[in-house]
Amino acid sequence: MAPFAAQILGDMGADVIKVEPPDGDTIRRIGPMVHPGMGPMYLHANRNKRSITLDLKSKPGKEVLFKLVERTDVLLYNVRPQAMTALGMGYEDLRHFNPGLIYVGAFGFGRDGPYAKRPAFDDLIQGLSGIPSLIAQSAGDGIPRYIPLAMVDRYVGVNTANAILGALLHKARTGQGQSIDVPMFETMAEMVMADHSGGAAFDPPLGPYGYPRLLAPERHPYRTLDGYVCVMIYTDQHWRRFFELIGSNEATENPKFASITTRTINAREIHQMLEDKMRTRSTSDWLDAFYKADIPATRLHTLESLADDPHLKAVSFFEWHEHPSEGRVRMTRPPSRWSETPPTIRRPPPRIGEHSREILNELGYSAEDIRRLAAESVTTLEAPG
Repeated sequence: MAPFAAQILGDMGADVIKVEPPDGDTIRRIGPMVHPGMGPMYLHANRNKRSITLDLKSKPGKEVLFKLVERTDVLLYNVRPQAMTALGMGYEDLRHFNPGLIYVGAFGFGRDGPYAKRPAFDDLIQGLSGIPSLIAQSAGDGIPRYIPLAMVDRYVGVNTANAILGALLHKARTGQGQSIDVPMFETMAEMVMADHSGGAAFDPPLGPYGYPRLLAPERHPYRTLDGYVCVMIYTDQHWRRFFELIGSNEATENPKFASITTRTINAREIHQMLEDKMRTRSTSDWLDAFYKADIPATRLHTLESLADDPHLKAVSFFEWHEHPSEGRVRMTRPPSRWSETPPTIRRPPPRIGEHSREILNELGYSAEDIRRLAAESVTTLEAPG
């Protein structure tokens, strides 16, 4: 969560200092890699940062962090807040060094609830948020499954970046810092219930939880004669055009298609009808017909074909960057487009402690001080140059 949130801010121009333990961030060690500690998941969440290693359980390591806090706008962490307090790095501890500090934690659960002290990971929060149960219902086989993405970490990371930007705006206007908690569980519960509150949103309830269109087992990419098509026939106009292109009057004659309300009530039957129809033509035939009728549709990508998508090529979404130690690395560029201050990739993802010496110099440590901190395993240093 925190690495992804900080990368978003780094893309926008922030000077992001990544404070790591001497053996580095855990995600450095995931996936194939050219050199130890430089795996692909790490590379895709840590550009535009500088890395310093610190043993924060040691007094000298804490002193370095306190000096960093004195000159920074934001401290972002994603361990349990109880761990920060135990280290002497709670909000009240650190605002002593910088009253305008924005102190942001992304962690599992809000502090006031019974889960507050529990550890949390993406899979656990997906489960608590009901996502695997929704998949079991929509798949129609009753088997709960996790979404095969670190979706919670990424989504909470985006929310964390938004919270930081809001706090920075407030600080620019008032000079005030503040403490912000971004709990994973509450963030994902909001996301799930926004779609699936259903009739239970009212008092008294007007129906059960759940959005039938999203939960219909028949809602999936549709098989064609030679592949799959993803199609979203949604509005009244879409449905009229669809039945026109297949030569049917059902859009006007069948009350189940009269409105989005009736189509939602009969979602399963409608999806099944689509599944049957889609099997009668090839993928290219359907896509040509849908494009001409202005009905939203696309082919189904795999990871391999996504990486070769012609639109992503045209907008230069994938870029090759020469990393100082890892060679050519394909990165995704910041997806947004800005007219005046576009996000940029200025720094490659750093090696472990790559900037320890540089940052300690900026904090006023002498060359002898830095050698001593390295000798005491408070930090790690790369060779100069």
